[in-house]
Amino acid sequence: MHRIGGEEVLKHRLWLKTTIMVVKQLALQGSSFRGHDESDDSLNPENVLAWIGFAAKLNDQINSVVLRNAPGNAKYTSPSIQKEILGIITNRVRCKIHEEIGDSCFSILVDEAGREQMSIILRYVSSSGIVTERFFALNSGADTSAETLKQAICDVLSQYDLQIEKLRGQGYDGASNMSGQFNGIKALFLRECPYAYFVHCFAHRLQLALITSAKVCDPIWDFFSILDCIINVVKASPKRTRELQAIHKKDLDGMLDVGEIQSGQGANQITSLKCSGPTRWGSQYHSILSIINMFNATCVVLEDLCRSKEGEQRAQAKGASKNIKTFEFVFNLHLMKEIMDITDFLCQAFQQESVDIVAAVGFVSMAKVKLQKLRDE
Repeated sequence: MHRIGGEEVLKHRLWLKTTIMVVKQLALQGSSFRGHDESDDSLNPENVLAWIGFAAKLNDQINSVVLRNAPGNAKYTSPSIQKEILGIITNRVRCKIHEEIGDSCFSILVDEAGREQMSIILRYVSSSGIVTERFFALNSGADTSAETLKQAICDVLSQYDLQIEKLRGQGYDGASNMSGQFNGIKALFLRECPYAYFVHCFAHRLQLALITSAKVCDPIWDFFSILDCIINVVKASPKRTRELQAIHKKDLDGMLDVGEIQSGQGANQITSLKCSGPTRWGSQYHSILSIINMFNATCVVLEDLCRSKEGEQRAQAKGASKNIKTFEFVFNLHLMKEIMDITDFLCQAFQQESVDIVAAVGFVSMAKVKLQKLRDE
């Protein structure tokens, strides 16, 4: 059997250490690893190879043992090696989280997404008395039934010796398989651990309340439909977006010249209209802010489109241009801005990891007072 000498061992350690550090840094930054062209002569290789090459340029010792100078059968850069390194790092992070929890009690926050993916977050009080949330796992399951998801959670926790008996809280959205009174994950855990109290995600409840309120109020629901239509027409092509930004820049320059607005670091940025999302009501707030900020530029772009030779575009632009200038739309635009100033603050407060249920209830009471004051005025 061929024995590797001490110098060879050091070389292997150096190029493996280089790969580990690159993988660790890319994971920390949330950057992609792979690329579409991973050949040695690629002008734009995958990030792992690119960063190893960058390290080699800065250090002759590293350069002598990596990439082209590494043995063909031991480059330590293959996808399987990258995944193995990531797996080891993941395991160490989870073990560290387990050490932080120790024998203390903890809560779980679980959310499911498309393709049967489930994220698991642990919430606990650290030894220094600080409420801490840690992302713990992302699991893929065969289905989204309560029994399957519950078993997947138990498997992850037991793998790191986190006992279900220590569970003191559950946080999910309002889906029946998660929060069902009799057969949801909530109910299944309560049968085993009666002290695992369930709290419906406050941010999700706020989203549901806002959506339901808008749906039962026809003028407001119509307003958001028109708002989405206007934004979609203006953002339908990069050309229109560039035109919008150019007009907005001209407007900002004019307001700066007359002192209507003040300059400063990070102020008066040239952006674009923000599209809203169907499930995140907070995105509606950003859509409202963007169209208020770029109202004149939006009107100008729509007027230009009304003079377009293309029939379909002209028809859409005429409808949007007519709607954006109505008193009802402008009134609702500013009314919803005032209302959502309050609800967005509440939504952001709910998503702070340090907030507890007492503070959350306090935020709700504060928001109700502000909304009532706005109604009285």
